[in-house]
Amino acid sequence: MAVPNDKRKLSLITLVGHDNPVGPKGDNVAMLAVSNNYRASNGICYRIEGEGEPLLLLHGLMVSGAMFDPLVELLRHRFRMLIPDLRGHGKSGDLAGPYDVEALTSDLDIVLAEASFDSCAVMGYSHGGAVAQRLAYTRSAVVRKLILACTYACSVATLRERIEVNVLLALLGFLSPGTIGRLFVLGLGSQQTEWLQSLLASNRAPAMRGAVRGLIMFDSRPWLKEITVPTLVVGGTHDRAVPRHHFDALVRGIPSAVGYMVDRAGHTLIWTHTRELADIVGAQ
Repeated sequence: MAVPNDKRKLSLITLVGHDNPVGPKGDNVAMLAVSNNYRASNGICYRIEGEGEPLLLLHGLMVSGAMFDPLVELLRHRFRMLIPDLRGHGKSGDLAGPYDVEALTSDLDIVLAEASFDSCAVMGYSHGGAVAQRLAYTRSAVVRKLILACTYACSVATLRERIEVNVLLALLGFLSPGTIGRLFVLGLGSQQTEWLQSLLASNRAPAMRGAVRGLIMFDSRPWLKEITVPTLVVGGTHDRAVPRHHFDALVRGIPSAVGYMVDRAGHTLIWTHTRELADIVGAQ
């Protein structure tokens, strides 16, 4: 599997051409140094990759849209992909809170409009799946179909999960996301590990604490039955971060949902089983 060597990190926002460069729809947005990277009028940074059916990709907690890079390379001839960095994350890390799921979802209204994504398929990975659920529930006209990968309806459904997430919240009180990445990112190849650690290191602890609090507050179980768009739930048989009971809750709770378990895959299946995940997404 190819992992980006340049890590696609842009440290400066460069205005190109004139004071308010024009985005894909002709709206005024600030364009980043690479031509397919944009900053929406609400400050959210995003990029557009590939050609084909519109697909919105929503990343997980403490990373950024760059987490999708290996998958993007396999899907760029099938989908036109909109990949934002959610508020507080990555290139959108300079934005003030709140960082709860409702706020992250509301940010997408402007991003989708300015990128000319009037309706699209939506894939949410891990905490991005919470945002994807909220988008499908509150803005069903925008979401053609939903792919929920390694995600949950409530991330703190068990005592163990409540303890684990509160430990993470406490650690962010005195450790940076980069340090947490160096201590706890395991089970990948050396190049993949270094790349993922760099994604975590690009985030600031205060924003990540706010995002973790938003994760704790999120619970879609009371309204899952009101999600009406066709939904595919993808899980890994060996996912310890988001165990099987979360997969089952989503498949049972969303009326139109079907489930697919990736054999011998953990929470990092996007990088360990990239080709299989690309085939699953491409078949939708």
